[in-house]
Amino acid sequence: MGAVRVKICGLRSAADVEAAAAAGAAYAGFVFYPKSPRHLTPDQARAAALAAPPGLAKVALVVDADDAWLDAIVAAVPLDMLQLHGRETPARVAAVRLRHGLPVMKAMGVAGAEDLAGLDAMIAAADQILLDHRPAAGDALPGGNGLSFDWTLLA
Repeated sequence: MGAVRVKICGLRSAADVEAAAAAGAAYAGFVFYPKSPRHLTPDQARAAALAAPPGLAKVALVVDADDAWLDAIVAAVPLDMLQLHGRETPARVAAVRLRHGLPVMKAMGVAGAEDLAGLDAMIAAADQILLDHRPAAGDALPGGNGLSFDWTLLA
């Protein structure tokens, strides 16, 4: 197993970015999802991202973003990676990588073994995979929201 790399997501300010770096995080995550209480505009994220020291990767988290929204984010914010946290297919992941020339981390929700069925196809399309708790149908936010899944499923 490789080294563990920590991503602290939902950062909103230069002070947040500096604290994440001081704590040893490898990634600083900025949320571009209007339903999230941690949502930022591209201009707000740019100001926070500019505070990142060398070596701290700046990641834009989006949910089912269209090309226009991704174009606006990438144009405004100095980023190192895109994180797709919606229902993107492997084909969409590959298209985003090609269009923006940035590595892509694809989040996949896991509640049971059946959620791992598409993992091989996603591994082939994305640079990194983030396995997260799958929220229940109808939940307002798509992420793990601080909850974990049964990690023994990964064995």
